[in-house]
Amino acid sequence: MTPHYIRLQDGLTIYCTGKPLACPPILCLAGMTRNSRDFESLAPWLASDFRVFAADLRGRGHSDRDPAWQRYRLEVYLEDIRALLQALAIPEVIVIGTSLGGLIGLCLGRSEAPRIAGLVLNDIGPELDPTGLERIARTVGTAPTAQSWSQAARQLAAGHGAAMPDYEDDDWLRFARRLCREQSPGVIERDMDPLIGRAMRESGGVIPDFWETYLAQGDKPMLALRGELSDLLSLHTLQRMQSLRPTLETATIARRGHTPTLDEPDSRRALAQFFDRYFGSHLLGRL
Repeated sequence: MTPHYIRLQDGLTIYCTGKPLACPPILCLAGMTRNSRDFESLAPWLASDFRVFAADLRGRGHSDRDPAWQRYRLEVYLEDIRALLQALAIPEVIVIGTSLGGLIGLCLGRSEAPRIAGLVLNDIGPELDPTGLERIARTVGTAPTAQSWSQAARQLAAGHGAAMPDYEDDDWLRFARRLCREQSPGVIERDMDPLIGRAMRESGGVIPDFWETYLAQGDKPMLALRGELSDLLSLHTLQRMQSLRPTLETATIARRGHTPTLDEPDSRRALAQFFDRYFGSHLLGRL
């Protein structure tokens, strides 16, 4: 994978990694507390047929942390991704967006309609369940420091066990290495700026509504994945999404809350069917 560091107008640098293969390209965007390592297993599988990029939003992973925490908000992330697409000379892209990454994809699909060839929404939709939103606002940026990777894995199991009830010790350790970084020997922290949580908590407490944005997506191919146990994307919202857009493809990922990792067999099958049908890939044959 080739690393790219994109200098933004405000002086910060954001990070993206990609493998240069045939078009159309895919841009993978992670959720609020996550980073591009969420796609370390998915990207090589997709890269057999697509040029794949996975970006770190500002404040996450290898991207710079913003000294002005108030800029950790959706409209700034949108500008960052527009700058990234311009810097990489990508005229058209398919977005796979997990949670916050999916909202960014939705907003791009409205404001940059000709540029977004397709959209995969991973456990996110136009309406956010207050239960999940409250949980995220309460916990984001508050994770304790761990002294070892095994301790980091145990902490994640305690906090995310309800969303991944079938995970075993090895799964949690792999999950920890995606979410965390060893800042120094014996100091393992979430690979994100904890002030992201402050920005969310001080945003006014208004629950956003993205239905108008969802309805403005045009006729682009779209796939919505929902974790069976999700507390952020309700079944009612998914059903309404389907009724308002009959061409929307959907899949429910068994034994997953918020969010599916996209490594699950259900996720891979849904993604393969979607990309094979609309973009001429041959991913089903590589399951």
